[in-house]
Amino acid sequence: MGVAPAPAGPVQGSERRPSGRRGSGQAGPDRAHWLRVAREAADDLATDAAGREQAGKAPFDEVSRLREAGLLALLVPARSGGGGADWRTACAVVREIAAADGAIGQLLGSHYFLSWSARFFTDPARAARIERRSATEQWCWGGGFAHQEPPLTLTGKAGGQVLDGRQSFAAGVLVADRLAVRAVRADTGEPLAVTVDPALPGVGIDGDADTFGQRLAAGGSMEFDAVPVAADDVLGSLSADEDVLSPLTALASPVSRLLSAQLRLGLAEGVLAEAREYTRAGQWPWHPARPAEPPRDPQTLTAFGELTVLTRSAAALADQAVDAVLAGLERGEGLAYDEYAEVSVLVAMAEAAASRAAQESTSRALDVIGVRSVSARLGFDRFWRNARAHTLYEPVSHRLRDVGDYFLNGAYPPFVLPA
Repeated sequence: MGVAPAPAGPVQGSERRPSGRRGSGQAGPDRAHWLRVAREAADDLATDAAGREQAGKAPFDEVSRLREAGLLALLVPARSGGGGADWRTACAVVREIAAADGAIGQLLGSHYFLSWSARFFTDPARAARIERRSATEQWCWGGGFAHQEPPLTLTGKAGGQVLDGRQSFAAGVLVADRLAVRAVRADTGEPLAVTVDPALPGVGIDGDADTFGQRLAAGGSMEFDAVPVAADDVLGSLSADEDVLSPLTALASPVSRLLSAQLRLGLAEGVLAEAREYTRAGQWPWHPARPAEPPRDPQTLTAFGELTVLTRSAAALADQAVDAVLAGLERGEGLAYDEYAEVSVLVAMAEAAASRAAQESTSRALDVIGVRSVSARLGFDRFWRNARAHTLYEPVSHRLRDVGDYFLNGAYPPFVLPA
C-alpha cells in the first residue's frame, strides 16, 4: 500500500496568475504581498519577543499588530472584505510568525482554522455571511472543537437554545471577539460546532492557566451559564459517523494538524536562525577568545548540519502535505473517503516530522549556544518551552500510531479536532 499521494484529479484554479492585485477586485493581493507583510510583522514581533514572553500579558497588543497588518482576515475572500489568500499562503504566514514568536504563531493558526471552520460545517451562504462580518469587524477567533468530558451542552428552551458547561484550556480565548466551541445536544447527544459572542451575559473566560510555555497564546478556560444561542450560531454536526461526516468535512481534521506542523516548523527554524546569528557574532562556548573567523570546530558544524537536515526534511514533507490538502479542498464534494485518508495520513507524517524537528532543534540549540543560553535576557529558552508545551497538548505518538495503522492495516485516521 502506498502512503498519501495527493488526491487524484486536476486541481482547479492552479494556473499561473500575474503578481499584484488580480482580476477586477474579486481576488486580493498575491502571495508575495502577504509573505512580505508576514515577514514585516514577524520582524516587529521578534524585536521584543523575549521581554513580552517573560511579562506574560494577554496579547491584545500583538493581536492589534496582526489586525493592522491585515493578517486576521487573510483567508476571507476579497469580495467579502478579506485578503483573498489560500491555505498555502496561510500556512507560510503562520510559520513565519511562529519563527519570531511561537505563541502568537499558535494564536494565529488557531484563529485561521476557527474563522474558516464555517466552510467545513455549514452551508456556503451562512459561511459567507460569517466570513463577511468577521472581516468587516476584524474578529479574532478563539476556542476549539476538541472532545472533552463532561461536554458543553446545548438545550432547547422556549424561544431558542442555551449553552451550558465549562471547557478547559483553549487557545485565543482571552483576546477573542468570537468563540467557536464543541457542544452536544442535550436530547440526542449529537456533537455540534457552535459560535458564541464572548460579550454575551453568562460567558466567563478564565485566564488562570499557568503554563511554562506558549504563554502568549491567550489560552484559558470558558464557562457558559445559560448563554443564548441563535439558530445561525449552530454551524453543523461534528459527528464522526460516516452517515453524517462527508470526506470534505473530514478534511477539517488534517487542516487543523497542518497548522500545528507549521507552528512546529516555525519554532525549529526560529531557534536555528537566532542561534546562527548569535554564533556568527562570535558568541560560542568553545572559543572564549572570540576569534574574528567563524567557528570551525566539529561540534558546532555537526550540530548545525544535523539540525538543518532535520528541519529542511520536515519542511519538505510539510510542503507535500500542503499540496495534498489544497488538492483535497479543490476536489470539494467529489472527494472520496480513501482520498481523504491519504491526505490525513500525509499530514500526520508531516506533523510528526515537524514535532521531532522542533524538539531536537530547540533543545540542542541550547547546547550549541552553551552556558550563555541560560540567560533570561537572551530568551533562548522560550523556544524549547514553547515547543514542549505545544507537543504535550498534541502528542506526536498519536500521529505515528495513525500512520502505522494506515500503512499496516489500511485503517483511516480518526476525525479529531484540536482544542
